[in-house]
Amino acid sequence: MPGDGARSRHPWVRRATLARRRADRLPPAVRGLLWSVLSGLLFVVLNTIMRGLALELDPYQTQFLRYLAGLVVMLPLVVRSGVATYWPKNVGGQFTRGFVHTLALWLWFSAIPFITLADTTAIGFTTPIFVMIGAVLVFKEPMRWERWLAAAIGFAGVLIVVGPQLTGAGGRYTLFMLASAPVFAASFLITKGLTRYERAEVIVVWQAISVAACSLPLALAHWHPLGVTHGLLFLLCGLLGSAGHYCLTRSFSVADISATQSVKFLDLVWATALGFLVFGDLPSQFTLAGGAVICASTVWIARREARGRLQARAPS
Repeated sequence: MPGDGARSRHPWVRRATLARRRADRLPPAVRGLLWSVLSGLLFVVLNTIMRGLALELDPYQTQFLRYLAGLVVMLPLVVRSGVATYWPKNVGGQFTRGFVHTLALWLWFSAIPFITLADTTAIGFTTPIFVMIGAVLVFKEPMRWERWLAAAIGFAGVLIVVGPQLTGAGGRYTLFMLASAPVFAASFLITKGLTRYERAEVIVVWQAISVAACSLPLALAHWHPLGVTHGLLFLLCGLLGSAGHYCLTRSFSVADISATQSVKFLDLVWATALGFLVFGDLPSQFTLAGGAVICASTVWIARREARGRLQARAPS
């Protein structure tokens, strides 16, 4: 059709096509890291908005509406392609993942109104540790010494951030946030298993369906009236969350899950900046020191992963 030809010749379309071709030539580990970095940035922006909403509304209502909005945002894609296109091969697996993710979210949303964004993100960095261990035990993925070392250094940085938070009135909320980490890890491991036979788009759509369904009872029990601004913010959250989970799922599909988790420590940079700009949260010296340790481990493992893949592809 003439219209299609005109669109294909548009400069932005050509640039996007060229960029995608260049990205496809990158080693799988590097592509996985890039998808993981993008998902982390999207999730930190999402968490910033969600914390603001959880301070005004009930956390359980916020949890339900966030995933309902994600489903609403994706409905046009489902309608255009047809329901059959988005029907999963394993409905039970999708709801199992949704239930586990809902449990992790219940712990996370219980704590988020009482913990700063930077500390929330830092505590969440324990999740990759559980993911790496689970990937070795469940999927028999190779766990090279570099990944273990990067994880250990990153975890040491997290302890520097978290340690002072375990005392005082907010200690129990810090423990709630810590408890969510292994549950989120279990959800991510189930996602990795689903990527073996499900498309990323299908997993994201059914996560929204299953989590919204599992979250509904607690949301109804703690319902508060909504304003127009709340509705618009939840739609934005739905868009950010769906995009973030798509990027995360793509990272799992192109690289080892343990490799993609290494770069997640960069999220602390985004969380510290947004926490200060939006909520006026000043990072403590422990957060800054721990963040420096975490970022050092992230840069090191990313360089090692990229160099190792390039050497493996080089002709002998």
